[in-house]
Amino acid sequence: MNSVFSFARLGALLIKEFIQMRRDRITFAMMLGVPLIQLVLFGYAINNDPKSLPAALVATSNDPYTRAIVAALQTTGYYRFDHVAQSAAEAEFLISRGDVAFVVTIPADFARRVESGNSPQILIEADATDPAVASGAISTLGTVGSQALLRAQGTQEAAAEAAKGQLDVVVHRRYNPEGISQYNIVPGLLGVILQMTMVMMTSIALTRETERGTMENLLAMPSSPLEIMMGKVLPYLAVGGVQVVVVLAAAKLLFAIPFTGSMSLLLTAVLIFVLALVLLGYTISTIARTQMQALQLTFFFFLPSIMLSGFMFPYRGMPDWAQIFGEIFPLTHFLRITRAVMLKGAELPAVATEIGWLVVFVALFAGVALVRFRRTLD
Repeated sequence: MNSVFSFARLGALLIKEFIQMRRDRITFAMMLGVPLIQLVLFGYAINNDPKSLPAALVATSNDPYTRAIVAALQTTGYYRFDHVAQSAAEAEFLISRGDVAFVVTIPADFARRVESGNSPQILIEADATDPAVASGAISTLGTVGSQALLRAQGTQEAAAEAAKGQLDVVVHRRYNPEGISQYNIVPGLLGVILQMTMVMMTSIALTRETERGTMENLLAMPSSPLEIMMGKVLPYLAVGGVQVVVVLAAAKLLFAIPFTGSMSLLLTAVLIFVLALVLLGYTISTIARTQMQALQLTFFFFLPSIMLSGFMFPYRGMPDWAQIFGEIFPLTHFLRITRAVMLKGAELPAVATEIGWLVVFVALFAGVALVRFRRTLD
């Protein structure tokens, strides 16, 4: 018998390993699922040049020149006018809440200025919290608008007329006029850091007890499933509070991120978000059998969450199905809240819907965790 190498022994070890792999279904699913998710997300969902961006129109006239400008902007593929604001205040609320990426204002004397060649103007207000979203759409404005007016006047063929009465497009890059990418990334990092640490640490809460052999002691205590769950997740709320202080301090001191909104509103949203995360992690711990499985499930959740939430890539650049899928992640809603409060100075009415979704996630994860705990441990 060869003591150095034996094909028979190697074959037995391979068979054993394949049987073990078949038993560990979560690991096997991760090996097949993660590459497939990466392929689909990077291939179909990720787009750094978003098109068909929602826009609001503020116009008191319906003259041919106004219609020509609106039609020309829609033809570029960047603008989708699905809101007609009756006033500037209504348009301001839409852009502060994030319902639209642009507000196009055409003044009442626009047609008269066009016909008299007196430098007609339109105002484009762009939500520049994400510079990548606004840059492509803004770069096409001047040429497209001027050509649309010349076609409406019937003078497109005359080069001299192209210079006469040139359209003046006034662009206001709201909330981030310098186009500084850190203004968009750093507020988002608050949510990403909290998600990575809170979900990961609480996901091993119960599996750690099982692997250490202390689960029996935990079950022997005169505690209800709700009390055990609260005892497991509440300490991490304090850890999350420390992380919030560190990230906000770094955002102000290191990156000079402006903070124009209500600190109390932001902290309230952070509290609900962290509670949702720790409950999600606890839910994962009731599903996984080992700490390795818990960490694998956590990673399986992280990948689509970060990619589809609008942190790494423009949310509005994704296809409709990817945007719908992205709505199921708490991070998506939290990023909207942090950017709206910190950069736009948004108040509660503007972010109430997103906070409501976070509350729904808290209730959902808590309910699932309690049901799973009863089924597996009682």
